[in-house]
Amino acid sequence: MSEDSRIYLDHHATTPTDPRVAEVVLRHLTQSFGNAHSTDHSFGLEAEEAVQSARGHVAKLVGASPRSVVFTSGATEALNLAIQGWVRERFAPGSPAHVLLTPVEHRAVLETCEALRHEGLAVLEFLSVDEMGRLDLDEFAEACARGADLACVMAANNEIGNVYPLPEIAEIAMRHGVTWICDATQAAGRIPLDVDTWGVQLLVLSGHKMYGPKGVGALIVQPGVRLRPLFYGGGHERGFRPGTLDVPGIAGLGEAARLRLTEMAADEPVIAARRDRLWELLRSGLAGLVMNGDTEHRLAGNLHLSIPGVPNTAVIARVGHRVALSTGSACSSGTLAPSHVLRALRLPDARIDGALRFGIGKFTTDTEIDTAADLLLGATAAVRDALA
Repeated sequence: MSEDSRIYLDHHATTPTDPRVAEVVLRHLTQSFGNAHSTDHSFGLEAEEAVQSARGHVAKLVGASPRSVVFTSGATEALNLAIQGWVRERFAPGSPAHVLLTPVEHRAVLETCEALRHEGLAVLEFLSVDEMGRLDLDEFAEACARGADLACVMAANNEIGNVYPLPEIAEIAMRHGVTWICDATQAAGRIPLDVDTWGVQLLVLSGHKMYGPKGVGALIVQPGVRLRPLFYGGGHERGFRPGTLDVPGIAGLGEAARLRLTEMAADEPVIAARRDRLWELLRSGLAGLVMNGDTEHRLAGNLHLSIPGVPNTAVIARVGHRVALSTGSACSSGTLAPSHVLRALRLPDARIDGALRFGIGKFTTDTEIDTAADLLLGATAAVRDALA
């Protein structure tokens, strides 16, 4: 590896597009470029076939029916459609929905729910998490039993990498008649999902978190679930999401889903081994290093750690030109406020200030892991010397 080569360890922010996926996208940009709703000719029919094929691949990845797949511009739109669409279809100001959510949800969930609260359409009840970000299932069951209408609980956290007990959450929600919206943006393509078996009513995923293109995602809407559209015109996607379909993006998402379903079981243990290798290299050279989040139930590629007493911004300033890593969610990057996820864990300020998130993917190599560890160790030593 040359001295000026870059190492990408920020796969929670986005993943590199798999070259095989890129080939599919390019083909539908330049050759099979028809409008999927112009089915009076072969160009449109070819595009429609690509969309339906992608719908099938996405459905298989998450264990749902192809008819349940609604394509969107990404996870943020899908979450807005799920949350706003479900609440606005059933509730009005003065008679708000009782919404349960964890404080570690993505901003797309938190801010959407807060907007509904501001309109008088929702009353929010935050579930507690412990210092490792784990959900108390007994508390969740009690909250559901008190008459909750909607629960927003993610499948896997985008910062600390926690994987939540999805079958148990689904069983509790179903038992109490609570609709569950599951943000699976970080989970789809990384852990097995089985929407139909578990009974998840609404599930969200995104293409660029699983080696697919940016700007495309999907919302799984189970039969019988009614949503009010966010906008109107054309009646596309069963009336939930009108607008001309992004055939290249959708075809790319479908190919990414197909590849993850085929390769996930083999890829993820290798990714986890590289994650553990990085942890051991850093732990052996950094005094006081601590891992954040659930150390047992976490995404294979996630390593979230803190170097207390060493500001994360100072470390990134020294290595950011060589190693891509982050202090937290990409949607919060550049803000002065500390991570809402780490605040919810009630971590000490020094631990939050020293927090770094590594996201390892299927194209990461052992050489890159070793080089990144060396660079991090050197940068941390330099920062400590400067602060001494």
